[in-house]
Amino acid sequence: MIARFAYADLAVSRWRNGGGETREIISFPPGADRFGWRASIATLAQDGPFSAFPDIDRVITLLHGDPVLLTASDVQHLLTPQKPWAFAGELALTAQLQGSISEDFNIMTRRGEWQATVEVVNTAVSALHGVAWVLGGAWQAADGEKLSAQQGAWWVDEETQLSRCDTDARLLLARLNRVL
Repeated sequence: MIARFAYADLAVSRWRNGGGETREIISFPPGADRFGWRASIATLAQDGPFSAFPDIDRVITLLHGDPVLLTASDVQHLLTPQKPWAFAGELALTAQLQGSISEDFNIMTRRGEWQATVEVVNTAVSALHGVAWVLGGAWQAADGEKLSAQQGAWWVDEETQLSRCDTDARLLLARLNRVL
């Protein structure tokens, strides 16, 4: 089964430090005390530290807005639109907005249990486990259901294929794999 979601329907949670908000897509497994993987969309409204997530690997992708400079003691990375960046959740990162508010897509995986690869694609894709977010155009699942901008889907243990419906269609795809 493929679970679909729309941005407008995602619950909003304010950050403890007041620097933004998160819209959780899914914390897997649903209802568990501890996630194996988690997908969300976050709004960065001001400069400040990222929350630490020990034993978690993260991939962040700027969806839109101005770039964000991410720094730590030995790391400096300029997050730019639609270019996924992976980092360890325990890294003490600080974000500096390079303009106004930005919004990003986040995948977190519990190290030793799950791994994620994230990419922007414009051709048909398939994955056994994944989360997809439509960046532009329309996409169709094998069951005939369509997804358009500001919509996405997630699935587990089911080979799922998404095909583009438009020549300018772009999809942010997080492929998830269990670590054996």
